[in-house]
Amino acid sequence: MGSLFKQIYRYTHRRAFRHNENLWPFTHITRAASGEIRTLKYKGKAVPLVNLSELKDSAQGEVLLTATGPSTRRIDFTLLPKSIPVMGVNGAWHLSDKIKFSLYTIVDMEFYDKKPDVIRSVISQADIVLFTTMHGIAKILDRHGAELRCRLALIEDACYKIYQPKVAKNAIQQAWRGVPALRFHPQRQDICFSTDIRHGIFDAGTVVYWALQILMWLGFKTILISGLDMSNFNQPRFY
Repeated sequence: MGSLFKQIYRYTHRRAFRHNENLWPFTHITRAASGEIRTLKYKGKAVPLVNLSELKDSAQGEVLLTATGPSTRRIDFTLLPKSIPVMGVNGAWHLSDKIKFSLYTIVDMEFYDKKPDVIRSVISQADIVLFTTMHGIAKILDRHGAELRCRLALIEDACYKIYQPKVAKNAIQQAWRGVPALRFHPQRQDICFSTDIRHGIFDAGTVVYWALQILMWLGFKTILISGLDMSNFNQPRFY
């Protein structure tokens, strides 16, 4: 049945809307005046969401963002003060025996497919806010709905918003001209950083870039980063 709906969607929508084909007609949303998705129904059932507007400046001080580079193996996390909140991304959950996560970001759909054990562990924690996309939420509900305990914060790629046309990389600056919350690279109009995640989050090929935009929106003043290795890219992740 899903493949039938996909074909119907392709025949009734322009190519610029193709990124929605796996969501229609199962996903129903409403948006707030500020742009973010306010309510969500998936396959006829309401899905509670964290209000992104209420998250603005809800935090302060320091936060640790844990990436998954091999250098993570050399870090002594016992030195981390218990008072510092921690955001994990993807496989950073393998550090859960050393640090306590209260924030998490997963936007890689292949990770949902390849690491179901990590997904189940993260979503079963009632004290975690998980930032993910609609495609991620669909995978959680379809595969692990009975285990869902965490709070869901629905975020979007600014260039692939739900039920809105795709924004091409070379058209980002034109599409978002006049939005004061966005910061564009002076020489690269396809590189942008959002200080208001309600407009969407801009991708740069790594989940850490998404996480940085989220943490800035939350209000943290100092972001400590572990495992963001900028060399030895051929080496496997720490886990």
